[in-house]
Amino acid sequence: MCGIFGYVGQLDRGKAEQCLNTMVHRGPDGWGMWSEEGVTLGHRRLSILDLSENGKQPMSFGEGRYWITFNGEIYNFIEIRGELQALGHVFRTESDTEVILAAYQQWGEACMLRFNGMWSFAIWDRVEKSLFLSRDRFGKKPLFFAELPNGDFAFASEMKALLPLLPAVEPDDALIKGMTLRSSFAYEATERCLIKGVKRLLAGHCGKVVRGRVQSRRWWNTLDHIPAIPSSYGEQVEMMRELFLDACRIRMRSDVTIGTALSGGLDSSSVLSALAHINRTRGGESRLSADWQHAFVASFPGTPLDEANYAQRVAEHAGIKAEILPIDPTRHIDQLQNMLYLYEDMTVTSPIPFMSLYGRIKQGGVTVTLDGHAADELFGGYSNDWAYALLDAGTDRQQINEVLDLYEHNVPDNSTQFRKPSSRLASYAKHMGSAMAKHALGMHTNLGREYTDHPRWKELDHLSRALFWQTHSFVLPSILRSYDRYGMAASIEIRMPFLDWRIATFAFALPWTSKIRGGYSKAIIRDAIAPFMPHEIAYRRNKIGFNSPIVDWMRGPLRGFFLDTVNSTAFKQCGLVDAERATKLVHRVMHDPKATFKSGEQAWWSVLPFLWSNAMISRPA
Repeated sequence: MCGIFGYVGQLDRGKAEQCLNTMVHRGPDGWGMWSEEGVTLGHRRLSILDLSENGKQPMSFGEGRYWITFNGEIYNFIEIRGELQALGHVFRTESDTEVILAAYQQWGEACMLRFNGMWSFAIWDRVEKSLFLSRDRFGKKPLFFAELPNGDFAFASEMKALLPLLPAVEPDDALIKGMTLRSSFAYEATERCLIKGVKRLLAGHCGKVVRGRVQSRRWWNTLDHIPAIPSSYGEQVEMMRELFLDACRIRMRSDVTIGTALSGGLDSSSVLSALAHINRTRGGESRLSADWQHAFVASFPGTPLDEANYAQRVAEHAGIKAEILPIDPTRHIDQLQNMLYLYEDMTVTSPIPFMSLYGRIKQGGVTVTLDGHAADELFGGYSNDWAYALLDAGTDRQQINEVLDLYEHNVPDNSTQFRKPSSRLASYAKHMGSAMAKHALGMHTNLGREYTDHPRWKELDHLSRALFWQTHSFVLPSILRSYDRYGMAASIEIRMPFLDWRIATFAFALPWTSKIRGGYSKAIIRDAIAPFMPHEIAYRRNKIGFNSPIVDWMRGPLRGFFLDTVNSTAFKQCGLVDAERATKLVHRVMHDPKATFKSGEQAWWSVLPFLWSNAMISRPA
């Protein structure tokens, strides 16, 4: 887990080090640089596997033919290593990096299909004088690039590492000003970035650099890998349980301390409960960390987003003690600009709680966390997913009622900030469901024909299509970006068992009735993991989620900050914001007792381009 950088062309070593060292936070444990005529590879190291100098990168293999700089983890590296050893390969390290190189030498680009992990890597072939780039299936690890005016090519884990190489650092004004709170989720699945001249290699893509330009291709299409699954729900639950426990098990492979960012919701609670079960049943297995008993909880006392009590109950059940971290925004507001620089993108909520939490996790001696992300997108955990399921329910009265039960229980019951369902009438819900499904079907156009023209696409029900869209081109890509930045800002690696490719493909093989069932969302997760966790957590229905309590903050501790911001001359003169509208939105949150959580998000979003520009564009050298 690291920061990578590379350049094809002639680059001064001092400039290369300047670019690489913008990412010290991604790799504080060491660095390396290798170059020869026409190429430079750089690496900032966060040591996770093989902590010795043998694991240092850039790393070579094949008598020096191949050189790699790699960010990520290959969780099944032990199994692949054994297969390669049987084929005659000899290894000198205990790292997964060397396994990638040997696999590339043995199988070429087809090696990617054998990897279970998260990655961005670049391999230079000294014989062919070519650079190969690869990004994991779902884009958990970032990879940015710049095709430079002089014909050279550069890539890095973060945009900021490429800025010293650009002719000018300019925001993409049209993209930023045209982006809404909702549409902001969609652009992460495109090449386009907030800074002109910087692009991203898309998730599930690889490519070779030819004459300073990337010739990329899609190497992974989820629809090509949908498995056969049992027809009975009971057998599906057993399969889900086995897949999830194994996904957690291989993600416990670490030579450093691991832990969990625990919220008290179903997803992170499932992960912690699985770790405890695996420790009881598989303790002592090679490379599994025995030092996993660390749970950290962000708490928002006095707000509707506080779930600390639920989290403590889960930790107690797992036999460990959770550390509760009350988030006081006034302690961190002076760090907001630096947080936005580290995040370097637009985020729909304040980064303060997330970066504060992972910063505390690092201070607690933990370097790797196993967290619960991606379950909502894969298994139907969001408050509007019921609408798509309602279309699938058709005229079945029992199924309609089960979906409507979910509709009634999908928001917290202790706050006016979250809108309550206004009617349980099937006609009303049917109308809402149809409207939302049409909207989603329209949004599916940005999935691309490689998905929507695929034979398996036609087999997906309405809910599965909506979840596929959320996973591949809407919500999840933004979440993956966010948690990469939140964790890496604190030199923390975040692993996501629910996004194991075996679980993701399994999710899209399931019928909607295995996801929304009996009035519960994510039913198959609940039934699969319930034996290992408190019953009241497994079957808790009012979803909150880990977010900033921005309404409470704007009305209280950060009131002065936001008023000072919108009243400043610099804000009013910033071309990236509608200053008048932003001021009205901020004042509405502060003064309207009926302001909702969504109102707070919109107010934050209206101010954010100014804050982002100060962090990324106007930042002092």
